[in-house]
Amino acid sequence: MFDVAKAQIFFGSTEKNKPLQQERKSPFDAQVVSTAPICNAEDTLKALKIAKSATKEASKSPLSQRILWLEDVALQLHTQKEAFAMMLTKEVAKPIAFSRIEVERCIETIKLTAMELAHLHGETIPTDIMPSGKKTLAYFRREPVGVVACITPFNFPLNLVAHKIAPALGAGNTVVLKPTPEAPMIAYMFVKLFVESKYAIKDAISLVYGDAEVGSTMVQSDIPRVISFTGSVTVGNIITKQAGIKKVSLELGGNAATYIDTSADLAFSAKRCAFGAFYNSGQVCISLQRIYVHASVYDEFATLIAHETQQLKVGSPYEEDTFLGPLIDAESKKRANGWIASALSEGAIALTGGGQDDNIFLPTIMADVTDEMKIICEEVFAPIVSLIKVPSYEIAIEKMNNSPYGLQFSIFTNDLRLTQAFIEDAQCGGVVINDIPTLRFDVQPYGGSKLSGVGREGPKWALEEFTEVKSIVIC
Repeated sequence: MFDVAKAQIFFGSTEKNKPLQQERKSPFDAQVVSTAPICNAEDTLKALKIAKSATKEASKSPLSQRILWLEDVALQLHTQKEAFAMMLTKEVAKPIAFSRIEVERCIETIKLTAMELAHLHGETIPTDIMPSGKKTLAYFRREPVGVVACITPFNFPLNLVAHKIAPALGAGNTVVLKPTPEAPMIAYMFVKLFVESKYAIKDAISLVYGDAEVGSTMVQSDIPRVISFTGSVTVGNIITKQAGIKKVSLELGGNAATYIDTSADLAFSAKRCAFGAFYNSGQVCISLQRIYVHASVYDEFATLIAHETQQLKVGSPYEEDTFLGPLIDAESKKRANGWIASALSEGAIALTGGGQDDNIFLPTIMADVTDEMKIICEEVFAPIVSLIKVPSYEIAIEKMNNSPYGLQFSIFTNDLRLTQAFIEDAQCGGVVINDIPTLRFDVQPYGGSKLSGVGREGPKWALEEFTEVKSIVIC
């Protein structure tokens, strides 16, 4: 175990008591870019116990201290933003321009959380409102839950960590973080900012590296009162079954869709759809996967989006103008190739891409896709988007909703009637009008329905997830 100031970062060990290390190789060039310890169940339980022992100090800490803590971390992250951006690019091969954007968004998420803490309060309740009641001083307030276990994914390994640990710590909880194995160093660098802050609360945050063993130990333990997870439906289902009686917040998969209406600005729609489908190599829960296009504009739109896609630079994530780099690992590439092969065999055609260029999976547009094809039934999580021709909005929204997922949908239209109908009809956690469903602002409530999860992220809503309501009556 390596003790860093006021937190714990746990190292697994062999029978000879030497740390076991795992190398992280770049998805782009296979160069070793970082190493991390391998933790086990024993390490995890120790971290949870330390977190539990620190809950009293954390919950009693002044709100002003917690706000200053978050503000200090945001400031330190700002001064080191280029180092953080470069590490993001090294570990997950995110193009450097987008790595910088993620760092900036992370800073904003922390600042937003500090701002929202000022509104984390209750209200008075009129207990004499009914004849059976009587006049008292009654109110409720929000209190920290205690220990929060956070499990985070590879696609936004900095900002999605901030969306969990900043509200959790800000609310007066302690945290045990299990970051994605694909980005161990970025998690270490981030946690270190919290640890080394002069406003830090002792033992309030612990970092445990590992995979299934560590995750299951965290989830099944009685110590955490909230499990906050972002990842796959498969793992989310396991967590739900293992967690027992505690809060579970799950941000899971998606199968984001949009509808292109006859009244839409087709050139703008095509440009935005190309961005939304291929941003971060399609490795986004709200990556645009299904595009339903009105039959009367289908051919024109297909030509436009193919042209826009061909303008996207594919290549080294270290180059400033690169838009799309490699997928996270070989298994992801194999799965993407399988989706395309299946669609081609079922009658679809590839307008662009359809394979790999060296180590990078090319942005792929599949046209003439139908409902029966597997490629639109599940989350692809790769730079692949499907075009589906539809005769009307009514058919489009029926097909969009006919999915086990319900994270975010969008529509491109200049018809006010359709806008109003879409807001009512879309069965999902968020709708976007005249932009891509990939659009997300960190200040908004974010989450889905159906298999896309339970609970909401965004600083204001995460603070609610990480607190409990206490009701008080003074007679």
